[in-house]
Amino acid sequence: MRFLRQSMIGLFLAALTFGLLLYAGQLVGGAIQDRLAEKPAAPSANERVFAVNLIRAEAQTISPILETFGEIKSRRTLELRAAIEGRVVELSEVFEDGGRVGAGEVLARIDPADMLSVLDRAKADLADAQAEVRDAARSRDLARDEETAAEDQVDLRQKAYRRQVDLAARGVGTSAAVETAELAVAAARATVLARRQVVTQAEARVDQGTTRLLRAGIALEEAERNLNDTTVRAPFDGILSDTSVVAGRLVSANERLADLIDPTDLEVAFRISTAQYARLLDAEGNLMAVPVTATLDGAGNDLQATGVLSRVSAATAQNQTGRLMFARLDQVAGFRPGDFVSLSVLEPPLNNVVRLPAAALNAQGDVLVLGADDRAEAVAVTLLRRQGNDILVRGSGLVGREVIAAQTPLLGSGILVRPLRRDSAARDTGPEMLELSAERRARLVAFVQGNNTMPKQARDRVLAQLAEPVVAAAVVARIESRMGG
Repeated sequence: MRFLRQSMIGLFLAALTFGLLLYAGQLVGGAIQDRLAEKPAAPSANERVFAVNLIRAEAQTISPILETFGEIKSRRTLELRAAIEGRVVELSEVFEDGGRVGAGEVLARIDPADMLSVLDRAKADLADAQAEVRDAARSRDLARDEETAAEDQVDLRQKAYRRQVDLAARGVGTSAAVETAELAVAAARATVLARRQVVTQAEARVDQGTTRLLRAGIALEEAERNLNDTTVRAPFDGILSDTSVVAGRLVSANERLADLIDPTDLEVAFRISTAQYARLLDAEGNLMAVPVTATLDGAGNDLQATGVLSRVSAATAQNQTGRLMFARLDQVAGFRPGDFVSLSVLEPPLNNVVRLPAAALNAQGDVLVLGADDRAEAVAVTLLRRQGNDILVRGSGLVGREVIAAQTPLLGSGILVRPLRRDSAARDTGPEMLELSAERRARLVAFVQGNNTMPKQARDRVLAQLAEPVVAAAVVARIESRMGG
């Protein structure tokens, strides 16, 4: 009985354990099924807000600046050439490349010995011609006197002939005497004709002598001109360039000796597009005399010259486009022909335009403005000019709105933004200044001091700027671009 009771208790406990395990398995399986069937809860969505800088669009009258590059040229350049051949016997002390000369100054002399001989012969020929003219004039006067005497003889013979005719009519004279008197008249007339021929020959001799005298005078003037050509003089104040002769050298006629350049009469030549050229014309199609500023990069000490547009090339060169323009410069101290300069041409003013940063315009030609509820709104504009990092635009409904200063791919119409406003005058700050480290400052100073091509005055100014606690970023950038840093 005891064994049976213990067996039944064990069997009961085993069944109870198995039931509990089965119940527990069902609970776990149901929980897993409920978990798998449960839908995940969607997180709450929050709209993203972008911080943007705003600029108020204000209508202005702005004169755009056309920026380009050009080359300095001299408006007055002369090639000095030898007019005659010969040996160079004298050169001026300033006859060298870069030598400054004055108007009328003697630059070179060619041996004048041959020209002096030619001049002496011309003077002798002139004296002979003058003597020949005088002798021919005297001969002509004598011939005319002889002609007058012969004409007087004719008158006398004519009177004698009439007397003999009268005597013969009264029966006193004879026919033989009349014939003799008539023959004498004829002989006298023949003598007059001979004398006239002599006078004509004398006058022709005078004409020939006069012609010879003129030729001798021309030869003398030519000899004097050739003698003067042995001396090469400067026709105007200027600077010599490309000198190519030395004392003692034989030069040929028309050989180039040097170039004379007027450094005070300069102009700049530059090429612009046809569209830019059209903006510089007035209503009648004439070129406007707009101001021009030429700048020669000088490592922080730029040289500048002002001027006005003067003319445009007559034709477009082969394989070229646009227009070749010329601007006459004034106050050109430091400039030389051949300098490559940057140009700023002041265009006619534009009315009712808005200046904005270039980043405010997208590829579709729209700008984003602040709309209702701080959401971006697209406004179509017309791009008129690009001015460095700025643009000049004109658009309907743009004036007075707040424009987003820089667009990004994340911005668009309808995007919620957080405006960051700033004063419109903050964009017109002074030049950026840098605080240099000791090593960087020393490296820049060493480079400037070792630059022998820089004028001493310009070097001192740059060193003075580098000695300041802060230095203009543009000056540092120029120096480092030259030193490879």
